Amino acid sequence: MFKQFIQDFTDSRIYLISSLWLFLIFFILVAVMLIRMNKNHIKYMSELPLKENEENI
Repeated sequence: MFKQFIQDFTDSRIYLISSLWLFLIFFILVAVMLIRMNKNHIKYMSELPLKENEENI
């Protein structure tokens, strides 16, 4: 079904290449954001569920 849609769609190569580039740009931006993220913030957020449980006990 998807093949038929792509074959009927004019300029399908442009659509496929642009969607690939969009995905790659998004993936690279997310990776850069995660690398540059403050390590203390990551540690705080990872321990947050554990801290909530300790307060409720």
